[in-house]
Amino acid sequence: MSDKITQLNEDLIKHDLKDLVRSSVEETLNALLDKEADELVNAEKYERSADPQGYRSGHYKRNLHTTAGKVELKVPKLKGVPFETAIIRRYRRRESSVEEALIEMYFAGVSVRRVEDITKALWGTKVISNLNKKEYEHIETWRTHPLSGNYPYVYVDGVYLKRSWGGEIQNVSVLVAIGVSQDGCREILDAAEGMKEDREIWRSFFVWLKEHGLLGVRLIISDKNLGMLETIPEVFPDAKYQHCTVHFYRNIFSVTPRNKMKTVALMLKAIHAQESKEAAREKALQVAEKLKVMKLSKAAKKVEDGIEETLTYIDFPSQHWTRIRTNNTIERLNREIKRRTKAKENLLSDIIAG
Repeated sequence: MSDKITQLNEDLIKHDLKDLVRSSVEETLNALLDKEADELVNAEKYERSADPQGYRSGHYKRNLHTTAGKVELKVPKLKGVPFETAIIRRYRRRESSVEEALIEMYFAGVSVRRVEDITKALWGTKVISNLNKKEYEHIETWRTHPLSGNYPYVYVDGVYLKRSWGGEIQNVSVLVAIGVSQDGCREILDAAEGMKEDREIWRSFFVWLKEHGLLGVRLIISDKNLGMLETIPEVFPDAKYQHCTVHFYRNIFSVTPRNKMKTVALMLKAIHAQESKEAAREKALQVAEKLKVMKLSKAAKKVEDGIEETLTYIDFPSQHWTRIRTNNTIERLNREIKRRTKAKENLLSDIIAG
């Protein structure tokens, strides 16, 4: 495996997503134009109506510049009935709504139902079924693309979002996985929605990844979740578990007075600054004893009980240690998911209200 673990190629991901958005917008708008023309002439394309109000006479091409790039529209030409499409005008008013909602929300792990809501708000329920079927094909292509090669390191986490079910707001989890390939490149493997982070949900998520080609997993880095921990040996028997040191510290800070947090933080970091497991264990014992002297017995207990799971990274090449002992990479992605989905929730409310 490469000695370096590179960051996610965010520019490449954004380019691929933007291209996917552009093609989705192009296909959607052309389908809407066809549907609008069908309703005017009372006949589907290449069909004759028993009571025609007009008929099709080919189409002309028109370019539309969008934030995702230039799309080519095939605007129907009609004979016997005027055709002044409202689609392009309505699109211009809702341009960012369409482009972002169709892909970014789903990419963030939000249910396709949310995408339907926005599309309905734009064009109503009549054309939603056929159009969404095409959009989901594009989206599912990304989710179901086969993984190739080995991913020795896998970061996983769950982020909780608000969802509306029949008017009732509930918390749902979005499980996210980022893999590090054999050559050291990080890649978003999947994002999937579940009602909660229990054993069965984690098992389904891991099995899904494995069935799509996730191989060679040697280390899974995450916050501690009992359902997930029970599943790792079953689905990835050769993989070890690394408890994110940042989450470990936060857990200890939860029972530490604010005026002592800086001191305790330095003590904890000293444990993971050691160059061997033996030295780290010895330092942890010293830290626990000092915490007891400081009358922080709960913090000392958490160090004693949880330190071993935070030292797994030492079994791997030292040049990887700073990257694989924390879940910071996926934490940044989770923050972006929350930011984007919250923006879409506000956007949807504005669209419906307007």
